[in-house]
Amino acid sequence: MSFFRRAATVLAATTALTAGLTAGLALPALAHVTIQPGTAEQGGFTKVAFRVPNERDNASTTKIEVSFPTDHPLAFVSVKPVPGWKVKVTESKLPAPVKTEYGDLEEAVTKVVWEGGKINPGEFQEFEVSMGQLPEDVDSLMFPTKQTYSGGEVVDWSEAPKADGTEAEHPAPLLKLVPAAEDGNGHATAPATSSAESTLAATASPSVSPVAAASSSSDGTARLLGAAGLVVGVIGVVIGVLGLRRRPSA
Repeated sequence: MSFFRRAATVLAATTALTAGLTAGLALPALAHVTIQPGTAEQGGFTKVAFRVPNERDNASTTKIEVSFPTDHPLAFVSVKPVPGWKVKVTESKLPAPVKTEYGDLEEAVTKVVWEGGKINPGEFQEFEVSMGQLPEDVDSLMFPTKQTYSGGEVVDWSEAPKADGTEAEHPAPLLKLVPAAEDGNGHATAPATSSAESTLAATASPSVSPVAAASSSSDGTARLLGAAGLVVGVIGVVIGVLGLRRRPSA
């Protein structure tokens, strides 16, 4: 085998290995149902998207069922229409009334179901929801989700985070809550003070935490730099090996 053919073979193998490792770095972020952005401010309103990837190569996702918390219910929930999908919002009586600044909340949205559409293999879909007022006494909210495939399979994304910090096999979409940002006078930004203002805030001016954007950007940059470093390192090894092969013997 000539030098150039040997170099081409090594380079092709290196490219394939690098592509596989890079894909491996990206897959965990898309392997399950998530909530985007993953962070919002306590006591405010926010707009999120439930991101649903299709994980099967022989079936399509045809139904998504998201359960909303009843221990920390949300007084205002609205959904954005998704072309091709029918949505049903279920409001139920709570196990016990919950005190809010608007009075005792006895009923709240407990489930939202999207069906009738289709997420094909290799695709994903986002289902947007505007909601609030977010609680101030917890640091996260879980939204257990069931994903139904055209073949009848139902995947239950409902597991809580593990105590050791590792990811569960079927984690529930988790919205982390952080303290509200303070204004220039050192006071936390106040939420809407009336039902009408709250509804407007939920639909027109959702709160998106800057922490989520920073975290997402940092994570993406770290993955990109890691993959780039891997490529450079492997190519360096290949060049070194080829250089040794070309060095004439004494």
